[in-house]
Amino acid sequence: MKMKKLLSLVLTAAMTATLLAGCGNAEGSADVATTTDGSAVFKIGAIGPTTGSAAVYGTAVMNGAQIAVDEINAAGGINGMQIELNCQDDECDAEKSVNAYNTLTDWGMQALVGTTTSGCCVAVAAEAAADNTFLLTPSGSAVECIAYDNAFRVCFSDPNQGIASAQYIGQNGIASKVAVIYDSSDVYSSGIYEKFAAEAANQGIEIVAAEAFTADNKTDFSVQIQKAKDAGAELVFLPIYYTEASLILAQADQAGFKPMFFGCDGLDGILGVENFDITLAEDVMLLTPFAADAQDELTKKFVATYNEKFGETPNQFAADAYDAVYIIKAAAEKAGLAAGMSPSDVCDALVPVMTEITVDGLTGEGMTWSADGEPSKAPKAVKIKDGVYTAM
Repeated sequence: MKMKKLLSLVLTAAMTATLLAGCGNAEGSADVATTTDGSAVFKIGAIGPTTGSAAVYGTAVMNGAQIAVDEINAAGGINGMQIELNCQDDECDAEKSVNAYNTLTDWGMQALVGTTTSGCCVAVAAEAAADNTFLLTPSGSAVECIAYDNAFRVCFSDPNQGIASAQYIGQNGIASKVAVIYDSSDVYSSGIYEKFAAEAANQGIEIVAAEAFTADNKTDFSVQIQKAKDAGAELVFLPIYYTEASLILAQADQAGFKPMFFGCDGLDGILGVENFDITLAEDVMLLTPFAADAQDELTKKFVATYNEKFGETPNQFAADAYDAVYIIKAAAEKAGLAAGMSPSDVCDALVPVMTEITVDGLTGEGMTWSADGEPSKAPKAVKIKDGVYTAM
């Protein structure tokens, strides 16, 4: 299939795996077309780390997708078909993610929710495009994740997150002197930083320090913290993942540096870091499409179900995955999918209708998609108060 944008495929091999995604394993074969009770099935695969440092994300994605599948199946499925969900662990490694994709292809996957990390998604996207398999990533935010015509996303892209963060900080007068600590070896982090820096100038924000680290050196942030402190930063922007962010918050506290902290979706999960003093995250702000304390009926129902099933409050990654399954349902119904369609035929049917559907989900009301795979919806911001995410 044609690429949506001019991209170098060399990026696929060069990208460092970023983070996230789904479920427990389910065995099956490509020949299985019915459930044990004889119902027709529609096979959805999901890929991402359910073990390792990104397991908070992966577990959330798994759980959110499963809740959606259970609800849809209980209501009669998709065009009479029951959804069969098979999630594979890629350990946040691009090569293992491609292996997981091949496993799902052998199983008979007809659509993919994933992958849910940017680096892994870039690697898998090329495989899915070659096979003409429909790909909807809940949280792969790098531009390259949806470079091909068969690929769409639920989350905001890296550029959108960077621009929206600068606009939110500037338009709400949160801070004028900002330091940035980012991972220059990671496509997610560096992509957000670049767009944030470009938009900051339009918002009257002075970037007083921009300090990078890499995947090989992401435990000691004393130098970056000291430079931000010496520069007089009122706020530190962290377009990074929660593990590194938890270390930065702890080390900043030890250094007596107490600025405001603002991040993107990668910070969602920081309250679940093992042995992290969550009081250090008090008043941390992050841009997100989902706030668990929202009072609309859909959010309240989802949060209650999630708490009942898993004993915790869902984060935005769970919400992204929940919406992803319902988005596939909406597109499948619009396209009139029937049992027994090949993955390629499913893709050919779903792609054109993605620009025609509108979905009210947890992460956006009236969500629509452009032909380049990007969603249109309004961002939200939340602040951590008393150990929970609260809408700002």
